[in-house]
Amino acid sequence: MNARTWLVFVGLGVVWGLPYLLIKLAVRELSPFDVAWGRITLAALLLAPLAWRRGTLGALRTHRAAVCAFALLEFAVPYSLIALSEQWIPSSLAGILIAAVPLMMVPAVRLFGVHEHFDRRRITGLLLGILGVIALLGFGAVVGVRGWAGVACMLVVTLCYASGPLIVQRHLHEVDSLGALAASLIVASAALAIPAALTLPRHVPDALTLGSVTILGLLCTAVSMLGMFYLIKRAGAARTAVITYMNPIVATALGMLVLHERLGWSGPAGLVLILASVRLATAEAPAAALPAVEPG
Repeated sequence: MNARTWLVFVGLGVVWGLPYLLIKLAVRELSPFDVAWGRITLAALLLAPLAWRRGTLGALRTHRAAVCAFALLEFAVPYSLIALSEQWIPSSLAGILIAAVPLMMVPAVRLFGVHEHFDRRRITGLLLGILGVIALLGFGAVVGVRGWAGVACMLVVTLCYASGPLIVQRHLHEVDSLGALAASLIVASAALAIPAALTLPRHVPDALTLGSVTILGLLCTAVSMLGMFYLIKRAGAARTAVITYMNPIVATALGMLVLHERLGWSGPAGLVLILASVRLATAEAPAAALPAVEPG
């Protein structure tokens, strides 16, 4: 990857580590559906007018199925489940579990007709990342039925996040990124409108809650998703997903510093493994085996 791509990669790694803290703060006064709908709708309000001015929304009519699938798998379902899980598990643990996304993507790439080259170096990086997650998790991090329910929610989220970038690379690779993203956000917002309306709070949330949702929508959704589209088109879906190995580092640090969550004794070892995995799994593939997209 070139210097600009690396800069976007690192920036997204930091930005995508923020939501777990912000979601934890928001679900104190808002339902998971309200948190998800709020951030999605704010992002749509920011990006949809820009896409309309560019004239890219109409061109997506022939990609309606892909846009709807991406809206559900990248936004509506995972955003709701992450917020739900954080009612029962620490924000740092939620960020750690997201690091399983690249592993989920390995068997999924062929199902989507996307050719990603996995040499020994990249596979070693992926495996190191999973070992790092296991080390970070430590022992006794999950307690009770609700805790395991939260873990189950996050595992479903990893499946969704493994599929979302592949939909982009397989079906939306040639379309305007801004238009595809804006259309997907509009669809996701509409899908969550009724559940969000049914679970509205009885009082106006405090400034911290509203501020958390605002940052989630504008920075962690709108801006970061544009960055994700940029990386998918230049580095491939599987390499982009390796950003999730950086999430637990940021999420864990914020959880410890702000929410006083505890990190297991094996935390330092896990962080080292995750950093090593990022370098290995994003190593440049041979020219003849760079990611390619079949016509579809």
